[in-house]
Amino acid sequence: MATEDIAKSLEDSNLESETKEDIVTPWDVAGADDTGIDYDKLIKRFGSSKVDNEVIAKLEKVAGKPVHHLIRRGIFFSHRDLFTLLNLWEQGKRFYLYTGRGPSSESMHLGHLIPFVVTKWLQEAFDIPLVIQMTDDEKALWKNIEIEEALRLTKENVKDIIAMGFDPSKTFIFSSLTYMGQCPEYYRNVIRIQKCVTFNQVKGIFGFGDSDVIGKIGFPAVQAAPALSSTFPHIFGKEKVPVLIPCAIDQDPYFRMTRDVAPRLGFPKPALLHSTFFPALQGAKTKMSASDLNSAIFLTDTPKQIKTKINKHAFSGGRVTVEEHREFGGNTDIDVPYQLLRFFLEDDPELEKIRIAYSSGEMLSGEIKKLAIECLQPIVAKHQESRKSITEDVLELFMTPRKLNFK
Repeated sequence: MATEDIAKSLEDSNLESETKEDIVTPWDVAGADDTGIDYDKLIKRFGSSKVDNEVIAKLEKVAGKPVHHLIRRGIFFSHRDLFTLLNLWEQGKRFYLYTGRGPSSESMHLGHLIPFVVTKWLQEAFDIPLVIQMTDDEKALWKNIEIEEALRLTKENVKDIIAMGFDPSKTFIFSSLTYMGQCPEYYRNVIRIQKCVTFNQVKGIFGFGDSDVIGKIGFPAVQAAPALSSTFPHIFGKEKVPVLIPCAIDQDPYFRMTRDVAPRLGFPKPALLHSTFFPALQGAKTKMSASDLNSAIFLTDTPKQIKTKINKHAFSGGRVTVEEHREFGGNTDIDVPYQLLRFFLEDDPELEKIRIAYSSGEMLSGEIKKLAIECLQPIVAKHQESRKSITEDVLELFMTPRKLNFK
């Protein structure tokens, strides 16, 4: 598909999104009702493919083990060319992983972990290299954060990512603001991509206006370049290696552009695996946000803070009175405590037991909130304990360009 067609498709998608009141862009997410974004409609609008049972069976066959529960439960719900990538793997052709994080707060929150959780599973399942981009340049442009502060937030967020247990021998984490000066091929690929996309096209894709600073207009190429393996000559040399990008669906516009440009530059189209949005505590109409302290559970929160936030702010799918709830049951589609369990409770039979009990009215809203609290408190505490061991030396190890160890 030509870039002009992509731009028109995205413009049409934006118009339809506004009509339906579902807004999904890299910078803004808002659902039309309490159930949140209609992901089936989003797949049609964006032109991606559903992660169905056939895809899951193929992934399990090639990986040689059951898929992660976030994939099995449909939280990673959409893909582009995943089948193609898995077929190449069966032919003996490797791929690498690329994902990222825009550091805008001192601490990451639980929603930020989701793409990294599945990325880690994929890395371990396939024993492949991973590059993680910290788009501190993006946050300096969009959030009006000073460059020095953006670099500081990058280091803090990288510590959160490392604490998840990534293998340093297979993982390279880089700051856009720093790596651009360390690797000339990165900037060269940015220019190559920028030469392929006109100003009108990038406005059509991303909705930039005449009053936007010029840095925003050029930024999409910075996020696209890591999908070209030559951006990392210390890892791949000159080999043109396919890439799989696990990310939230709001990042897809960047890579629709990249999928058009990559073949023109002699590289494979990047494959993608999209996740749904992690709901804000106030409900699934929007995603958990680092800019709203009461919408998110941060990785620095104490057990008491987690308990207070869920009890006070977590949107309930329960009924107005206990009597009504006992008679009609709760709605798990909109109940945030249940959704938190759906993301983080790994035990499928236990989750189903909770769903049935809450939906039937046997379990009350206070009880399901208690279960969500008890699920999340040890996860956050474990992460905090792991983060304590992340020294400056460990940080430097992950962020130093070097050859990685993989098959």
